Amino acid sequence: MQYKSLLTEVSAIADNASEKAHEIYITDFQIDFKADESPITAADLASHKIIVDALRELTPDIPVLSEEDADIPWEQRKQWRRFWLIDPIDGTKDFTQRTGEFTVNIALIEDGQPVLGVVTAPALNEAYWGAIGAGAFKRDSDGEIHRISVTEPKDTVLVVASKNHLNDDTKAFINKLGSHELVQAGSSLKFCRIAEGQAHIYPRLGPTCEWDTGAAHAVLAAAGGKVETLDGTPLKYGKEDVLNPFFVASGSWYRQDSQK
Repeated sequence: MQYKSLLTEVSAIADNASEKAHEIYITDFQIDFKADESPITAADLASHKIIVDALRELTPDIPVLSEEDADIPWEQRKQWRRFWLIDPIDGTKDFTQRTGEFTVNIALIEDGQPVLGVVTAPALNEAYWGAIGAGAFKRDSDGEIHRISVTEPKDTVLVVASKNHLNDDTKAFINKLGSHELVQAGSSLKFCRIAEGQAHIYPRLGPTCEWDTGAAHAVLAAAGGKVETLDGTPLKYGKEDVLNPFFVASGSWYRQDSQK
C-alpha cells in the first residue's frame, strides 16, 4: 500500500471533518452524555459521519472502527488484519470547556500497529500527519508545512502530562526522570508535542482506548518515537478489549529499565 499518496487523501478527509467540527465549536452547542457519562456533542457525530463515509468510499475493502460506532462484535473484528481506527473528536471535555485542545484523529492499523495517522486541531488551526516510510509533518497555524522529528533531552526532560490525569503513580514515574519540566497539552496533542520535539516523554498511567492513541501514535512513530507498555513491548491495536494498558510515549532515547 502506498502510504504517501494515501496520507494526502486522508488529510483532506480530516480537514473536512475539522472544518465542520469547528463550525459547531464556535456556536452555542448542546452537550449530551453517553451511557458511561462521557460528554458528546453534535461535533462528535458530524465528524464521525464525514470521516466514515469518506473512508468507505476511498477504501471500501478496509473496515472502520470509530469511537462513535464501536459495538462491532469481536468475532468480526478479530478477522481484521487492516482497519481504520477513528476518534472523531478526542478531548470532548476540551471541546466543551473551549480550551481549543481537541483533535480529529484517523489511523490506519496493520497487524496490530498504526502505520499511518492524521491528527488535526481545528481550533488551533494545526495538523500533523505521518506514515511508515513517509516521515512526519506539521502544518502550523500559518499554513506552513514542516517536517518534524523527536529530540533527546539535554539537561531537563520535558514531560507532557494532563492536569486531569496527574495521579500518584504518574507523579512517581515523573520524579524518577530526574530534572524535568511539565508541558501541558490536551487530547492526542501530547503525542504530537513529542513528535515535533517540543516535549520528550508522555507517561499515561491511566485508562485510554485504542482510538484515543492510534493516529497520534502513528505520527510519533513516523517522527522517530515510540509508544510502549510498562514492560517495554510496543502498544498494540486490534485487541478484543479496546482499552489500552498503561504506556509511555517517548523518543527513542528512553528505556523502560531506567525506571527500575
